[in-house]
Amino acid sequence: MKGCEAIIESLKKEGVDKVFGYPGGAVIDLYDTIHQEDEIQHILTRHEQAAAHAADGYARVTGEPGVCIATSGPGATNLVTGIATAHMDSAPLIALTGQVPTHMIGNDAFQEADITGITIPITKYNSLVKDPKELPKVMKKAFYIASTGRNGPVLLDLPKDVQQGETDFHYPENIDLRGYKPTYKGHPLQIKKASKAIMEAERPVLYVGGGVIASDATKQLTKLAEKCMIPVVTTLTGKGAFNENHPLSLGMVGMHGTKPANYAVTESDLIIAVGARFDDRVTGKLEGFAPNATVIHIDIDAAEISKNIKTHIPIVGDAKNILKDLNKKIDKIKQRKQQTEWHKKTKRWKKEHPLEYDETTDTIKPQYIVKEIDRQTPDNTIIATEVGQCQMWAAQYYQYKQPRTFITSGGLGTMGYGLPAAIGAQVAYPKRKVWNIAGDGSIQMNIQELATAVKYQLPVNIAILNNKYLGMVRQWQELFYDERYSETDLGDNPDFQRIAEGFGALGITVTKKTEVPDAIERANNTDRPVLIDFHVDREENVYPMVPAGATLSEIIDRKDVEKTQKKTKPTPMGD
Repeated sequence: MKGCEAIIESLKKEGVDKVFGYPGGAVIDLYDTIHQEDEIQHILTRHEQAAAHAADGYARVTGEPGVCIATSGPGATNLVTGIATAHMDSAPLIALTGQVPTHMIGNDAFQEADITGITIPITKYNSLVKDPKELPKVMKKAFYIASTGRNGPVLLDLPKDVQQGETDFHYPENIDLRGYKPTYKGHPLQIKKASKAIMEAERPVLYVGGGVIASDATKQLTKLAEKCMIPVVTTLTGKGAFNENHPLSLGMVGMHGTKPANYAVTESDLIIAVGARFDDRVTGKLEGFAPNATVIHIDIDAAEISKNIKTHIPIVGDAKNILKDLNKKIDKIKQRKQQTEWHKKTKRWKKEHPLEYDETTDTIKPQYIVKEIDRQTPDNTIIATEVGQCQMWAAQYYQYKQPRTFITSGGLGTMGYGLPAAIGAQVAYPKRKVWNIAGDGSIQMNIQELATAVKYQLPVNIAILNNKYLGMVRQWQELFYDERYSETDLGDNPDFQRIAEGFGALGITVTKKTEVPDAIERANNTDRPVLIDFHVDREENVYPMVPAGATLSEIIDRKDVEKTQKKTKPTPMGD
C-alpha cells in the first residue's frame, strides 16, 4: 500500500477515530486517503493552531492521544503553539506534518520548514520519516512514547514522496525502545519511608497536580486523604483530581489560590506532592515555600524531583500504583488520624477566608457568571478556559468534582486555547455540556473556530467575560504600574453577538445582572453553539493573589489591597 494509506491504517490500529487538521499541498495525498476513509472522522478546523488545541482538548478529557494534521512550512509552524501548550501540561498529542519531498529538503523549497528542528524542545520525540517502509514502526513508536511515562506531544514529519511511496504494512504488536523505560512502580523502601512520615506528621498536606488525573489516580488519592485525614490542595491543572466540595479540600494553591490552601502549605510539616512539578506560580518565593515541611514527591518523571523544591523522600513512578501501595502500607499500620488541632485550624481558615466578591452591586461581576454556570450545569460538565482573569475566575468559582472536567493551558498560558479545546472535548463527548469561559481578548485569538463548531453541530457554549480590557495585564498595570494602562484597553471590541450570528451560532448579549441566569439557561437548552457576551465590571480584579516575589503566606485579598495600596507597592516580576 501507499505510505499515506499506511499512516491511516496505523491510526486505526491505535484506535483513533477522530483527527483534527487542515489540508495543504504537502499532505494532499494523506487527505485524499482520509477522504476515502469511513472509520476516521476528520474535523476541519479553521487554523492549524486550533487543530492542535482541539486534539489537546480531546486528549485531556479522554486520556487518549489526540491527533492533529497540518501541511508543511506555515501549516506546521502554526501547530507549534499548540504543541508547546501540550508539552507544558503533559498532554498526549500526535502531530502529523507534511514535508517537501526528501530530495528537496534543505533547498528552501516552497513551504519548507525544518519542523523537527523547530520542535525539538517542545516534543517528547519527533522524527523526519525518510522511507515509507519506516511508517508502521514509527507510528507505533509515536503513540507509545506519547502515552507512556510522562505523557507529551510527538511530531512526525512526512515528506510528500514518503506518503506516495509503496510499503508493506506490518504493524508491530509491541515495541521495545532501548533507553526509554518509564518507571511505573515506586521503590518499596521509599514507600515505606513515606508511609512512616505520613503517619508521624502533625500537619500534613496533599499537594495534587495534573499527574494524578493523567494516571487516573483520583480514587486512590481520595482514599489516602480520607484514611489519614489529610487536607488537599490542588494546582491549576490538578483541579478535578479531588472533589472540591469534600470537607478536606482547601482549594487551589498558588498565586491565585485560596488563603486556606496557601496558609496550609506554609504551615505544614509534611508536603505529599503527587503528580505536581512545583511551578513558580504555585510556589511563590521558593525560600518561603513550606519552610518547615518534609517533602515527599511522587512523580513519573525523575527529572522533576528536586528541580525546584528540595525533595526529602522521592518516589519515581506512576501515581496510581504508588498511591495504591501507600494505602496498603498504611492499612497495615492501622492508624487513623482523627480530628486534630491541624484540622481545626484549616477549618477555621476556610470559614474566615472564603472566596468572595461584591455580590450587592447591580453591575455584572464575572465571578457571579461562573457561579451561575456552575449552579446550572451537571457535575460532569467540561469547562475549558482561555487565559488570564477569565481562567482564574473559572478556576476559583466553579466547583470541580470529577477528573477531566477542567481543561486549561496551565503551563504555557496560551491565549486562544479555550474555544478549540472545548471543540475537541465536545467532539469526544457530544452529549455532555461543554463551556468555554473566555475573556474578550483571548476569544479573539481563535474566534474563527466558531465556524468549526457550527459546521459539526457541536453545542459548545461560550461565556465571554467582556471587560473590554486585556484584564490580567490591566490588573498588574493597576497594582504595580500606577494605573498606566498601556495598550490593554479593548474598548473598540467588535459586536460579539453579530460575529456569532455571522458564523451561524446563536449570539446573546447580556448587559444586566438580572439577565444572566436566563441567558445561561437558554444556552444550556440550545443544541447548537452559543456565544454569550457578558458585559462585566470593567475593573474587577482577581483576588486573592500572591504578589510576584512574595511567599504564599503573603497572599492578599481585596480588603488587604484597599488597606495597603497607598502605602506600599509590591515589586512586579512580569506577567
